[in-house]
Amino acid sequence: MAENDAMPTLPKKSGPYISSVTSRGMNLVIRGIVLFFIGVFLALVLNLLQIQRNVTLFPPDVITSIFSSAWWVPPCCGTASAVIGLLYPCMDRHLGEPHKFKREWSSVMRCVAVFVGINHASAKVDFANNIQLSLTLAALSIGLWWTFDRSRSGFGLGVGIAFLATLVSQLLVYNGVYQYTSPDFLYVRSWLPCIFFAGGITMGNIGRQLAMYECKVIAEKSHED
Repeated sequence: MAENDAMPTLPKKSGPYISSVTSRGMNLVIRGIVLFFIGVFLALVLNLLQIQRNVTLFPPDVITSIFSSAWWVPPCCGTASAVIGLLYPCMDRHLGEPHKFKREWSSVMRCVAVFVGINHASAKVDFANNIQLSLTLAALSIGLWWTFDRSRSGFGLGVGIAFLATLVSQLLVYNGVYQYTSPDFLYVRSWLPCIFFAGGITMGNIGRQLAMYECKVIAEKSHED
């Protein structure tokens, strides 16, 4: 009996976290790093698709990565993904509206697949004009929100992210950092806000799913204590 009492208890694993790591700050850093690398990966893949179809054009002197993309694009997208993925669960807690709709990884993976499909459509599908393409992508983006989110906070943040990201893109194109072929919405394409909206919803769902493990670990630790 004494030997059993002297046996140390090993920490239990729960998802990507370890039960001994209960610091909210440490879990925040872990989630931010995971979201950053997800954003970098998606940026490389999706930007390569856009460049292959000559939707976006970068000056030759800034094309330095192995995927023929400007070196600053993946880090910027990774940083934005980390901020968005951390912001969504934070807003849920602040508003007192915990997001419970389709909270499983299979749903999150389907959301990512639909987001990639929307990007694929923007580069591959030929429409009679940009207005038809923009309306189609807008419907698909709202459909993505309705299918995988349906929260007021998610919709509001998605719209805000789309506005800010489009504004930043306008400024970058205006300063000659890169350009769009056949721009029809000032300096960019009119369907670009739809892509940003869908991307915000997608990264928000990933961030919410990762945040679930932090709550589970802290609850389990409190129960053990």
